[in-house]
Amino acid sequence: MSRILIIDDDPSICALLQRYLQRQGYSVEVAMTGAEGLQQLRAFQPALVILDLNLPDVSGYDLCQQMQKETGVYVLMLTSRVSPADKLHGFQLGADDYLTKPFSLPELQARVQAILRRQRMKTEVASAPVLTFASLVIDPETRAVIREQRSINLTALEFDLLYAMARHPGRVWRRAELIQEVWDFNHEGDERVVDVHIGQIRKKLETDTSQPELIRTVRGVGYKFEPPAPKEGWGEEKP
Repeated sequence: MSRILIIDDDPSICALLQRYLQRQGYSVEVAMTGAEGLQQLRAFQPALVILDLNLPDVSGYDLCQQMQKETGVYVLMLTSRVSPADKLHGFQLGADDYLTKPFSLPELQARVQAILRRQRMKTEVASAPVLTFASLVIDPETRAVIREQRSINLTALEFDLLYAMARHPGRVWRRAELIQEVWDFNHEGDERVVDVHIGQIRKKLETDTSQPELIRTVRGVGYKFEPPAPKEGWGEEKP
């Protein structure tokens, strides 16, 4: 039974979502403030958090960022903020999906199912091989990324995206293909979510984001992963 935590200061929304999701077979807890939400996150250890952005004690954006630092939990932002800037900012802070109010319960369920399928896929990926490219190591079991002996802290979604591309070096991915591969959901045709997360990975992984070496843009198509070239003397045995 997958566990879902709802963080929203509207009692009617909390009651509706809790009742509906419990009927779908989920174990559901509710918090109505950011502080309570963090307590529930640590005690309940949910697979997914449904998060409102307008909380009485903290910004939902700040709370999402804090949760990502602590656990990397999957986050579905559920909010009345409809501007593209708000949506993109949510993705930049680690949200996995973004749904605006008012919403339909079947659509919410579809998005929850898509995110939790990724949770199950993460378990399957954990048994996949470690990818090693010169100075870059990607370990699916520990979810660790190391470049030039430096640990890179990626969110769960960023890791999934990087690993999916790195398993097929040189392949050119269209944005829609990456959405299907990693999100397993259409995102209402909004392919900019891919650009946002690629940008976040580049900030953490690339030496120079203006001239990325690992994740290249293929103009008019999408992206491809190119393994880093070994540096002179890299990996050589010392006498």
